[in-house]
Amino acid sequence: MATDPRYLLDNQQDEAGQRFGAISTLFDPVTFRHLDQLGVGAGWSCWEVGAGGPSVPNGLAERVGPTGRVLATDLDTRWLDGVIAPLVETARHDVAADVPPAGPFDLVHARLVLVHVTDRAAALRNLVSALRPGGWLLLEDADPALQPLSAPDEHGPAERLANRLRAGFRTLLAQRGADLGYGRTLPRLLREAQLLDVQADAFFPLTSPACRTLEAATVRQLRTELLAQGLATEAEIEEHLTNVAAGHLDLATAPLISAWGRRP
Repeated sequence: MATDPRYLLDNQQDEAGQRFGAISTLFDPVTFRHLDQLGVGAGWSCWEVGAGGPSVPNGLAERVGPTGRVLATDLDTRWLDGVIAPLVETARHDVAADVPPAGPFDLVHARLVLVHVTDRAAALRNLVSALRPGGWLLLEDADPALQPLSAPDEHGPAERLANRLRAGFRTLLAQRGADLGYGRTLPRLLREAQLLDVQADAFFPLTSPACRTLEAATVRQLRTELLAQGLATEAEIEEHLTNVAAGHLDLATAPLISAWGRRP
């Protein structure tokens, strides 16, 4: 996702690149496992929605090869300069407001996108409509309400501070229209969209260097908003960033729920 004025973590800030790198480290293995299970291969036509960075579009391009097609779209494509050209096309696109790109597609994939979209129902209809008969929709979204803590093992002041700042992050997300419990609804929504063979699973990173990188970049990106709304003080933010940099905190992310189904 990108420069929608309602989107909290827009792509215009330098921290966006750090966030994309950490998200790629954390979640690309999960995404590629699902893509491989769905059989993505030579000749497939794929639409990567809200691509952010280049890692998933490039992974798709490697799988579909020169006989396939990969279209990577986002509201802001500035971080897609690293895609494999000409195997990956890029375009600016609003998944809820714009007409779906020319298809149909064998695969449509969106990761950490719809949770932030205000008109999620319209976005989902557009994604389903872009599928060919038998094509697969793979949606992967966070569920911060399912596991809301930054430090699930809250055993000291550093962990309590981390969790207070994560609570502030959730407040800001909700103010921008994010659905903090959206991930768990994906299987039902795919069935209601008349997709077949619906399945889902979840991945919950409990601690890793990438979790710390993501945390630091996110807090830096949100600093102004956290301060403006009185959700944290400058001293608290600096203390937390120091704690994160020390590498002693076990910091988690919200679970990533992956759900998939195919169009009849």
